[in-house]
This record gives sequence, C-alpha cells and structure tokens, in this order.
Amino acid sequence: MTAPNELRLLPWSGPEGKPCYLNTDDKYGYMSRLADNIEAAQLGTAAELLEQASETLDDQHAGPEDLRRLVRELTGALRDVLRVATSRGHLLAVTDSMRP
Repeated sequence: MTAPNELRLLPWSGPEGKPCYLNTDDKYGYMSRLADNIEAAQLGTAAELLEQASETLDDQHAGPEDLRRLVRELTGALRDVLRVATSRGHLLAVTDSMRP
C-alpha cells in the first residue's frame, strides 16, 4: 500500500470540513480518476468565474449584491483551486523524491 507521505489529498472535504486522503497504489483506479475529474471540473469552474469577475467589474450597473455573490463564488473556487494545487504539488514532491 501507499506510504503515509504519499497519500493523495482529495478535492473534497469529509465531515466537518476535514481533508480526505486516498491511499492507493493505483493512480488509474476508480477513486483516482474520480478525483482527477472533479479537479478538472473545479479548475474549469474557476476559469469561468475569473471571466465572469472581469465582466462584472467592467459592468457599471453591477450592484453590491452582484459583487457579494461573485466574491462568495470566487472564494469557493479559490478554496478548490488551492486544494488542487496543494494536492498536485504534493504528488510532484513525492514523484521527485522517488527519482534516482
């Protein structure tokens, strides 16, 4: 099985917002592919929100409620992207440590 320092941080939280980790040697298994697909969706959502943010900031008719909603959505997307970056950075570090 996977060494403790090689656990994969999953792109979702468990009960009470605690991080979830995957312990597997099969990076092409069902859970790994599910995590990859969710990460891709989260990154896609963040890209769409970034475009929406630019449009909203350029819109002189955007009101405080529009901006609050946008900030709320951007905060969630940033949280997801940070989790993906942390997970992928950890995977890269593990891969690098395995090189001769």
